[in-house]
Amino acid sequence: MTGMTAAHSPASAADRPRLGLRERKKIKTREAIRAATYALVEEQGYDATTIDQIADRAEVSPSTVFRYFPTKEDIVLTDEYDPLLLDELRARPADEPWTESIRYVTHRAVQAGIEEDARVSRLRSRLTAEVPAVRSRMMETMSVTGRMICQAVGERTGRDPDSLEVRVYAMSLIGALMEATMYWAEHGHQDDYAELLDRTLDVLEHGLPAEKP
Repeated sequence: MTGMTAAHSPASAADRPRLGLRERKKIKTREAIRAATYALVEEQGYDATTIDQIADRAEVSPSTVFRYFPTKEDIVLTDEYDPLLLDELRARPADEPWTESIRYVTHRAVQAGIEEDARVSRLRSRLTAEVPAVRSRMMETMSVTGRMICQAVGERTGRDPDSLEVRVYAMSLIGALMEATMYWAEHGHQDDYAELLDRTLDVLEHGLPAEKP
């Protein structure tokens, strides 16, 4: 997940070019591997789930699983939303304050992820909080998303995407969103995640509040 040229609305699904057969097959395969992994993890736990089992459930070979996802942790963490969210970030009005653009896009991430499949979102967040290997892999991949946000910040503000200030801002945002997800899972998903998201962004924008929320 995570400049702008002209103000326009994000393209709807109908406006986007139709994917070719090859790309549709790739997406279908990725979805089958993810679905198999989630089902097995719910049945027997993360550690007990093997790549061979995932491949068998998804009706693909183990080498195919590894071709799409280098590690088992990547199956849990990878989704299709980052490029779409960056497109939406770039599509925000050029004169919109940066913090408002970030807030809009992160809420879109909630709609795309949690509201689309709440069960999977809860499972993914719980695994991130409970499984050290998943959490470690997430931290490794944070830099990739952070660099994407750096580029978007540079486009919007005219700053050097590799400047210290931009890098600190981008990684602070990514780290904050990860902590919000961890908090949500650690508290049994009882909180409204959108509200947690707003609290998180308020801290980034205004600093630590003087009183407890």
